[in-house]
Amino acid sequence: MRARVFVTLKKSVFDPQGRTIVDALQSLGYQDVVDVRQGKYFELDLATTERAHAEKLAAEVADKVLANPVIESYRIEVD
Repeated sequence: MRARVFVTLKKSVFDPQGRTIVDALQSLGYQDVVDVRQGKYFELDLATTERAHAEKLAAEVADKVLANPVIESYRIEVD
């Protein structure tokens, strides 16, 4: 199975890279872009056919390695 993990800064954490992107986009004329939150994307190929096991494994990996749970949150998709 494949798990996709999307990691982003928590809403309460300032995102300086996202702010820089917003400023650049607005200077290019994209005035309707008011916020950008940047993040990280990971694909995990897992040796299981059980969805529940894949979700649990991906969550453990995200918690322990891929994300810093103090300042980041993550979302997992499995297929």
